[in-house]
Amino acid sequence: MTKKILVALSGGVDSACAASLLKRSGHELIGAAMQICSCESAVPDKKARRGCYGAGNDKGINDARQIACHLDIPFYTINLCREYEREVLAQVTSGYSRGRTPNPCIYCNSRIKFGALLEAAKKAGAQFERIATGHYAQVEYDALEGRYLLKKGVDAHKDQSYFLSFLNQEQLGRAVFPLGLYSKPQVRHLAAEMGLPVADKPESQDFVSGGYQSLLHDVGSSGQVVGINGRRLGMHDGIERYTIGQHKGLNISAREKMYVIKIMPETNTIVVGSETDLLRREFFARSLNWIAVGNPSGTIRAEVKIRSKAESAPATIELSGDGARVIFDIPQKCITPGQAAVFYQGNVVLGAGIIDNVP
Repeated sequence: MTKKILVALSGGVDSACAASLLKRSGHELIGAAMQICSCESAVPDKKARRGCYGAGNDKGINDARQIACHLDIPFYTINLCREYEREVLAQVTSGYSRGRTPNPCIYCNSRIKFGALLEAAKKAGAQFERIATGHYAQVEYDALEGRYLLKKGVDAHKDQSYFLSFLNQEQLGRAVFPLGLYSKPQVRHLAAEMGLPVADKPESQDFVSGGYQSLLHDVGSSGQVVGINGRRLGMHDGIERYTIGQHKGLNISAREKMYVIKIMPETNTIVVGSETDLLRREFFARSLNWIAVGNPSGTIRAEVKIRSKAESAPATIELSGDGARVIFDIPQKCITPGQAAVFYQGNVVLGAGIIDNVP
C-alpha cells in the first residue's frame, strides 16, 4: 500500500539509499534534513573527524538537498539546534561531568529524529504517515502480543538496533527501516546502481567533528589518580576527559599498562588498574524501556550488549522496583555507567536501560 513517508536525510549513502528504495516501491516521499548546530557553534577544525554535529552539518544538509533533487521529492531543512542542545548535548556534557559516558545517538534517535523532527516537520506543513531512516534494523508488528517489535538488521556487522532501543511503541509504529534486510556492501552497490550523488561518500566517524572533548568547554578541576590499593599515582586534569577502559593520557608512571577502572565524581578521583581489573560480572540499570514485553517482573534470561561495539553476552536480569540488576554468566570488560545496556532474545530487542551502578 502506498504511503506518505517522511525520510530523514543525513546526506549520507544509507539514508539516500533508503529513500531511493522507497521511491522505487511507489511511496510518496518528503525529504527532511536536520540542522542541529549553528555556524557559531560548529567545530571549525578542518582536520577534525567527520561527525553528525559540527562543521560537517551544513555539508550534510547540502548533500541531502542534492539527494532530494535527484529523487525529485520535496525537501525541508528543519532547524533543531535548540532541541539538540537541550536533549542531546546537555545530556552528554552533564554525563561526563558526573563521571559517566553517555551515548549521544541513543538520545538523538528517541528524542530528536523520532520526536522533535516529526513535530517540527508537521508545523512546517509536511504531511506524512510514517518516518523512514537509513538505520540497519527491522520493525514488525506482533499481532499476538499487540506490540511492535524492534529486530536486528540482517548485517551483523552493521546492525543498529542498539541505537534504536529507546524508541517507544508509538515511535516504532511509525518507523520504516528499508535497509534492515541489506548489508552495507549491498547498499553501496545499490547506491552506485541508482546513480545517487553520495554513492562513494565516506561514513561519519564520530557524533561530533573533532571528538566529544571539543564540547567540554568548562572542564572540572584536577584531582588524584590512584591505584586499586588507594596509592596515589598522579593527577588527572578533569574527570570529564576520561572513561572506563581508557589507558592513554593518564600521565602516570607504572610498570604495567594501566587502565581507568572507576571514576569517583564524589571525590574527584580516578582509579586505575590492570586489564583484568576491568572485568565485572554485574551492574544495575535504570531508565528501562521495554519493547517486546509490557512491564515484566521477576527474572529474565537474555543476551545483553553493554556498548555499541561489544558482543552481546548471556545474563540474568533481575527486575527490582524502577531498575534491574544484570548478572552476566561470564565477567565482562569495561561495563561503563551512562552507556546503554540492550537486552536481546535472538534477534529481537526485549528492551534497554542505562547502566547506573557497577559494583
